[in-house]
Amino acid sequence: MTQNLNEQMIWDALQDVKDPEIPTVSVVEMGMVNRVTVHGEDVEVEMTPTFTGCPALDIIRENVRERIAREKGVRNVQVRFVMDPPWTSDRITPDGRLKLREFGIAAPPASPLDVPPCPFCGAEGGDVDNLFGPTACRAIYYCRKCKQPYEGMKKV
Repeated sequence: MTQNLNEQMIWDALQDVKDPEIPTVSVVEMGMVNRVTVHGEDVEVEMTPTFTGCPALDIIRENVRERIAREKGVRNVQVRFVMDPPWTSDRITPDGRLKLREFGIAAPPASPLDVPPCPFCGAEGGDVDNLFGPTACRAIYYCRKCKQPYEGMKKV
């Protein structure tokens, strides 16, 4: 029995496309995918980057295009980045938050003024070491309990 191409198949395939900077979290789990549209054999994926100057957009676009093109029945894949709706850290799924922590990056705190719990020991009450982490969406914190520096996603 042949299964017709549908949007759920594309959403499932997008789970295989990881954030190039955090290879355990998919673009779906990061909340970057707004919409998937299937018209016959043509697929359009609308995405919002985590920030406007993200240097990984071309890589993400190509990874999405390549992964979706492997689906049976797909002829054309278009990936569009939009800034509306804006991405916020609230779009990260519960699975995405768990995978961030397992990767050693604290999920964004509830408030921009809060310090997220340490992803290594779970202790709260750490210190902000530097608001400018390795990417614009991350900061560096220090855990007073396990004495480890750690990265955390900023609340946006």
